[in-house]
Amino acid sequence: MNEQKDGSRKYDAANPRGLAEFMKTGWAPTPLEGIVPSEAIPFVKVRIEKLSKKYPGKRVIIPAGGLKTRSSDTDYRFRAHSAFSYFTGITAGDAVPDSVFILEPNSNGHEALLFIHPRSSRNTTEFYRDAKYGEFWVGRRMTLEETERKYGLAVRQVEDLDKFLSNEKPTVYVRGENKVVDKKLSKDKEATAELVTYLSEIRLIKDSYEIAEMQKAVDATNRGFADMVRVFDVATETKRGERVIEAAFFGRARVEGNELGYDTIAASGAHACILHWIRNDGEVRNGDLILIDAGVEVESFYTADITRTLPINGKFSPAQREIYMLVYEAQKAGFAAVKPGAKFKDITNASHEVLAKGLERLGVLPVSAAESLDPDMGLHKRWTVHGVSHMLGIDVHDCNEARVEQYRDGVLEAGMILTVEPGLYIHPDDELFSAQYRGIGVRIEDDVLVTETGCRVLSNKLPSHPDEVEVWISNLTKAN
Repeated sequence: MNEQKDGSRKYDAANPRGLAEFMKTGWAPTPLEGIVPSEAIPFVKVRIEKLSKKYPGKRVIIPAGGLKTRSSDTDYRFRAHSAFSYFTGITAGDAVPDSVFILEPNSNGHEALLFIHPRSSRNTTEFYRDAKYGEFWVGRRMTLEETERKYGLAVRQVEDLDKFLSNEKPTVYVRGENKVVDKKLSKDKEATAELVTYLSEIRLIKDSYEIAEMQKAVDATNRGFADMVRVFDVATETKRGERVIEAAFFGRARVEGNELGYDTIAASGAHACILHWIRNDGEVRNGDLILIDAGVEVESFYTADITRTLPINGKFSPAQREIYMLVYEAQKAGFAAVKPGAKFKDITNASHEVLAKGLERLGVLPVSAAESLDPDMGLHKRWTVHGVSHMLGIDVHDCNEARVEQYRDGVLEAGMILTVEPGLYIHPDDELFSAQYRGIGVRIEDDVLVTETGCRVLSNKLPSHPDEVEVWISNLTKAN
């Protein structure tokens, strides 16, 4: 371990006694001014009430998680656990590593408690010696009182957590996110698994706050796509030009949001056939398509997830347009399948029917489309191996611990947000296709809200029809 007891590193300068005493003096009070209560508070209250009713008489513990080592004594940027964020409403800029949210049972149900590491006192060395948590190193944290005012929760010091947990009660908790909690409580795999499942399923239906945050993420992502198109020319002139495009989007994510919702895929040419291509070290060539899958995560941690497949030179070739239009029509069929009462897997089935029929017309299926669509056959999936939809929200693959019967085999309800993202991928060595199609990979992905009557495409301002895409690219590159 490189850290010392005071949080400093082995190679940091010494801390003379005279300096330690001098550092305690001469500091003016600096309270945060103009704290406005979070707009998430009323929504968090409803979520907490649901959680309380689910676990009457039990203590519920949801840690925020801690810092994760990237290399030696450097850490990744902190991102709070999604369930912690959901039940506290704490945004990225205010989230403190090692915080813990607890529902403490009482005669009225539960009291919501938040344990945090508050602002460093100037009477200790932490604020200037501790490289992980000190204010000189990582910036100011809120005090207990400031946090209470902003988020409407009773707040305590995380240093008191160990003593608090010594008063044993029936407990359910998220394991593996906090060393104090894990050490103090007995491991109950069944209770942990049941809680994790519930924490996913409660997020299947989005409230109006979540929907608004998702629209913010989508709108910022739309602007990020425009940023990427504007650097197409630079990318074609640069070695590893995919990274020029990736970098353009990262700038938008950091300016308008907290982070990337996930690593950006900037897959030029045949790299588009690699579903999770995040190496992004390829050249960007005039005449190729580039498949870009990217999403901005806003301060509330909600993220968009959008894919467009774009012609680098602004014009689709006949072969590119033919494959693209097949995917475009498949997505339209997917949209039509999104409505309350429909099954989640209807989205994939509807899109795959269009893709299978298109592949039959192209003469590459050794059987008919109808035969290929038989669940025991599925030959069309050679070119479209992934599902067409997933839930979206505070995680890019939201609600991932939900039960199969609630998710993959579940029924759509108004308030769900999900993706519709059919794709077709023809690898460069695929001899079932003629040469002009090889190396073409196309995916079109949009973010969709299930409404009372059907669906609303949250990302519909970003063009997807090839004619509109060409005009959009032309307008953006002319502006350069």
